[in-house]
Amino acid sequence: MNETIFRILAALTLFTGAGISIYFRRKADRDSGEKLSRSADGTPMMMVIRIFGLVLWLSPLVYLINPAWMAWSKLGLSDGARWFGVGIGSLCVAGIYWLFKSIGSGITPVSATRKEHKLSTHGIYHWVRHPLYTIGSSFIASFGLMADNWFIILLATLAFIAMAVRTPKEEANLIAKFGDEYREYMKRTGRFLPRLSRQVNK
Repeated sequence: MNETIFRILAALTLFTGAGISIYFRRKADRDSGEKLSRSADGTPMMMVIRIFGLVLWLSPLVYLINPAWMAWSKLGLSDGARWFGVGIGSLCVAGIYWLFKSIGSGITPVSATRKEHKLSTHGIYHWVRHPLYTIGSSFIASFGLMADNWFIILLATLAFIAMAVRTPKEEANLIAKFGDEYREYMKRTGRFLPRLSRQVNK
C-alpha cells in the first residue's frame, strides 16, 4: 500500500512540475515571437546534456509504469525518508512556478539569450542567478527519495554537475549582452544558492 501512495505522490509531483515548465516555456516562445531550438547550442556538452536528459526523464517514467523494473536500484529507505522526499518535491514545485514566473519570456532551452531578453533581477532571481539548476536537480532528487531509488538520485546529482559545467558559458553570453549590469548583478547574488553576504551598491 505504501508503495502505491508514494508512486501516486511521485507522479503528481513530477507531472505538476513538468506541466508548469512546459506551460511557461511555450508562453515565452509565444510572447517573444522567437522559438530557440536546442540544436542552436551545438557544443559537445549540450549533446551530452541532451542524451543524459533523456535518461533522466525516462527513469522516473519507468518507475511510475512499473516499480519492479527499477527494483535493481532500490535503496530500502524508511517511510520517513520517503515522506521527506514528498516535502522537498512540493517545495520544488512551488520553486519551479516562482522561477518561471520571475524570468518570464527570458527562459530559453539553450545557453544563448533571446534577442529582446531583459535581465531578470526580481523574484527568486533577486538572490540567485541560476535557480533552475538548483531547483531542477533537487526536484529529480526528491522524486528519487519518493521512489526509494538511488539511480534516480544519482542522475539528479550528475545533472546538476553537467549544468554547473555549462554555466560559465551561459554567464559569458550574459556578460556579452548586458556588460557591467550583469557583472554588478553577479557581485550581489549567488550562482546556485543565495550569498551569505551580499555586496550592496551605494
